[in-house]
Amino acid sequence: MQYLALDIGSSSIKGALLDLERLQIGATIRRACPGPVSGLPPRHFEIDPHAVIRATEEVVTELAAKADKPAGLVSCTQMAGTVLVDHRGQPLTRYLSWRDQRVLDTHPTAATSYYDHLHAQLTDGQRAELGGELKTGASTSLLYWLACQRQLPHGATPLGLGEYVWARLCNSAPAVERTNALGALDLTTSDWHHTAFAALDLPELQWPQLVSPTEPIGTLSIAGHQLPCFAPLGDHQCALLGTRLAAGELSLNISTGSQVSQLSTRLQLGSYQTRTYFDGQFLNSITHLPAGRSLDVLLQLVNQLAHEVSPNHDPWPAIARAVHDTPDTDLDVDLAFFAGPLGNRGSIGNIQIENLNVGTLFRAAYRNMAENYRRCADQLCPAADWQRLVLSGSLPQNSPHLLEAICQEFACAHRVCRGSEDTLWGLLIQSLVTCGQASSFQDATQMIRQTFSGSMTDE
Repeated sequence: MQYLALDIGSSSIKGALLDLERLQIGATIRRACPGPVSGLPPRHFEIDPHAVIRATEEVVTELAAKADKPAGLVSCTQMAGTVLVDHRGQPLTRYLSWRDQRVLDTHPTAATSYYDHLHAQLTDGQRAELGGELKTGASTSLLYWLACQRQLPHGATPLGLGEYVWARLCNSAPAVERTNALGALDLTTSDWHHTAFAALDLPELQWPQLVSPTEPIGTLSIAGHQLPCFAPLGDHQCALLGTRLAAGELSLNISTGSQVSQLSTRLQLGSYQTRTYFDGQFLNSITHLPAGRSLDVLLQLVNQLAHEVSPNHDPWPAIARAVHDTPDTDLDVDLAFFAGPLGNRGSIGNIQIENLNVGTLFRAAYRNMAENYRRCADQLCPAADWQRLVLSGSLPQNSPHLLEAICQEFACAHRVCRGSEDTLWGLLIQSLVTCGQASSFQDATQMIRQTFSGSMTDE
């Protein structure tokens, strides 16, 4: 049995065939995700939704041509952001991306930003019930800006990008799986947070139906196939599902950005983000932590002259050697160069003549990252009752010195997930449940664990 799987991401739209009998992921097909519309005001980040549909159709068509009687289609998508549609499913706006930051503009009737004004309209309890997810690019934040600008029509339906794509391609009523209802779901009721919407004085909207991850939302007709299509999962939860995250494990997902996450069998709201997960579980997370993007700032600094001499020079092997030759340093590096939960001003401190070089700089940066993860882990779980770390993303696989710093900081068992297809593995797990080969996401995860028995991770 085969399923089609798509990951509608921020940089690319990726697809693959899933073999549910052999538990294998076929070769991937990629198309670049359309970039932002040009000529917009500062902080605005909008994407033409029609262009996303065209790119998705290309990937689906190519996949379907390679498939042998596929049985369904599953997907995940970039979270947050919004596109408004009318009662016929026609777009009323472009896709306002999760990267859009227009709510940081000054509110016309207040001395604060739209973002701060929005937060002031809600109680602490309401913000907690929304999972602490009212970020600048959250759908609720963007809807609030549109309402203040009188650009939010009554009766419109707010959708995420993936939900819009499949509603149009399946010609079906829009539906949302709860892992994608970021910053708009009342976690205490598992329904849209209508009380918060009223507090923000949003006009009456037609919120889409909330569905389970095993419930078809429409039928896709493609290349002679009639495929049941399932609502897209949130890409964060889908990726962690693909790492086979289990109770008692602490997830460190480290790539361009990074997150610390832990599963919970019950709703535990706190000074972190809480997201719905699968099989009735929740995911407590702290996201937007400094990682690869901040390391690139240091890389650009040390590589500036070398790049002038040799533009194709790869500095990372030399950096790794320099760090290897630097067993320790008292140089201080704070990688919070970009706004996030750890601040928005980084620094390099305690500089002395003998302790500022490439090796000490990156050794101190890796130590800072490890300390950040431990600090966030203690915030998520003060009891520190995790038994093992699950490290995923490109940096734990490619930076042994970062991995060494993390292991020293946590001093517990760990496993490193190999490869870069965590979301596709997550979609394979979803497919095993939707087709009936597994009774739950936990059962499907166990099937993967037993089949591959350590070959997918380094421990």
